[in-house]
Formats: sequence, structure tokens, C-alpha cells
Amino acid sequence: MDRFTLPEKIETERLRLLRLRYEDAEEIFYTYASKPEATKFLSWPTHRSIEDTHSFLRYANAGWKAGTDFSYGIRLKTSNQLIGSFGLLHEKGKIQIGYVLSPSQWGNGYATEACSTVMRLLRTRKELYRVSTFADVENVASIRVLKKSGLVPEATLVKWFRFVNQNDEPKDCMLLYLPLKH
Repeated sequence: MDRFTLPEKIETERLRLLRLRYEDAEEIFYTYASKPEATKFLSWPTHRSIEDTHSFLRYANAGWKAGTDFSYGIRLKTSNQLIGSFGLLHEKGKIQIGYVLSPSQWGNGYATEACSTVMRLLRTRKELYRVSTFADVENVASIRVLKKSGLVPEATLVKWFRFVNQNDEPKDCMLLYLPLKH
């Protein structure tokens, strides 16, 4: 199987998703990565220093080159302001997605716009057999975004994941998947 690739830039009506770069570190840190309210439902710990963000970017760069991790910054087209990120983990034809937005940008439809666009792109990829994600059942806003973007609930998994930013308590999670048409 050839190495999986994705474009370094994906455009929507109002947004640009651009491959994250080392130069984005400070924006990432101050926009969302250091904000507990933004990272509460994420699988990675809230960044406590810019070095945490630098470490993440080294990992993301290596993952992109290997075809296993595709991390995008989400930017407003009008101002080029970074408002969040969207990530895809790839493993032999299976994709898991995730995203985060700055709390100041919640409620504007940006997450749905970014997620819907990426789902349309992934549906065209014949080498994929599964696209899915999971969310804490308490993360109602994110579950709503995922459903609007075409993902379908598959199961509720009891005490299934320990979110590092929620005291590592086992949480019930909803598993959602994207129906692929091939």
C-alpha cells in the first residue's frame, strides 16, 4: 500500500485548514492549547508551556511525513487568524478525527464547516475503509457538530476513555462513524 497523503491546504467558504507549522506554536498555545475550557474533552493534556506546544509540533511534523497524523490549523479567510485545529490519525485505511476551537469562536458554525468539508474529502478516498471518532457523552456540542457533518452514532461505550483533563476518570463515550459510499 502506498503512503497515505492529504493536501496541505483545504478551503471552505470561510476557513482555510493549513498544515500546522513550527511557526504556529505561539498562536496554538494562546488560542486553544493552554485553555482548560477548550481542552477539557481532548485526549491530550492542556499545554502548560510553549515547550509543550513545540513538542506537539515535532510529533505532528513527523506524523505528517509518515502519513499517520495530519494536523491542520483552522484559520479565518478574512483575517488569517488561527481559531483552532483539526487532526486526522491514519492507520492502514482507518481514520480517526478530532478538532478543537478557541472558546472565543464557539457557536459560529466553524467546527461544522471544517468537519463537513473534511468528511466530503474523506468520502472520496477509496483506500479508506473506516472514518470515525468518539466523544464524551457530556460533550453535547461536539456530538451535534459531528452528526451535522455526516457522522452517525454507532454505540455508547460505558466508562470507555479516561480524559486526561478530567482527572483521568473513566467517561462514557459516543462512538460515531462516517458511512463510506464505496
